[in-house]
Amino acid sequence: MITEIYCVSGISGVKDHVFISSGENVSLSCNNALSDCKSKTTWSYNRFRHSATVALIELGIKNKDTEKHERLSLESDCSLNIKNVTEEDYGLYNCRQYVNGQKQGTDAPVYLYVLHVSVSPTSSSSSSSSSSQTEISPGRSVTLSCQLYSYTGFSCDDWVRSEGVELLWVNQAGVDLKTDSRYQILSSSDQYRCIITLTTTLLNEDNNREWRCRLTHRNQPETSVRYTVKYSDPGETLVCVTAGSLYRVIVSIVEIAVFAAPTVILLQIICARRAGEF
Repeated sequence: MITEIYCVSGISGVKDHVFISSGENVSLSCNNALSDCKSKTTWSYNRFRHSATVALIELGIKNKDTEKHERLSLESDCSLNIKNVTEEDYGLYNCRQYVNGQKQGTDAPVYLYVLHVSVSPTSSSSSSSSSSQTEISPGRSVTLSCQLYSYTGFSCDDWVRSEGVELLWVNQAGVDLKTDSRYQILSSSDQYRCIITLTTTLLNEDNNREWRCRLTHRNQPETSVRYTVKYSDPGETLVCVTAGSLYRVIVSIVEIAVFAAPTVILLQIICARRAGEF
């Protein structure tokens, strides 16, 4: 999976917004970091509005009671690194500095948005939360679901109206797939997700075809996830055709044998009688 990551300013008046896809690593900057900040830094987290605040790092020490503590690390500039981001990592992260127990300066909030793609049907090779490939076969219907997880709690309609945030499925050339009648594109949302699904019936030529879920902000691309279809056996269709042809040949041979058998028996009887006359 190839993911482009951007930070943008101005959405809902908050300073930093980071967009990333699940499965990638991300670094969240602490913009108010002091010199020699590691022992002075606290990072906290809220998944959504009105949720309990979780302390991830306190004065430079990781809180090992959190589920994701093994994926967290604090850099020398006090930025927070998160490895192998999941869709559960979206939310508001806040960096705060302390000196001798006293808060210093202002907080540095960062909103993390996670772009997550899943596929149906799911094979054993693509059962992870987000995969750039799936092993499926031509002739089957496939649905790709692209979901943007956000802390804001605003509906996608509100985002589109107020900030111009939008999800699109595009092809390798960047053309919106809504213009192609072979694809069914549907948009929906809930309180913390924008969702856009792509459904199509796979063709033989779709092997290694790339589709891309792209996030735009005010008509400018912010991040995208590329999804490549890979058939488990490119020769599968050929095998099926060959097997079908072989079946038809066998049936033809059997039919010929059934109709020819009485003729053969009759000829044998005639030959036997003529041999007896001599």
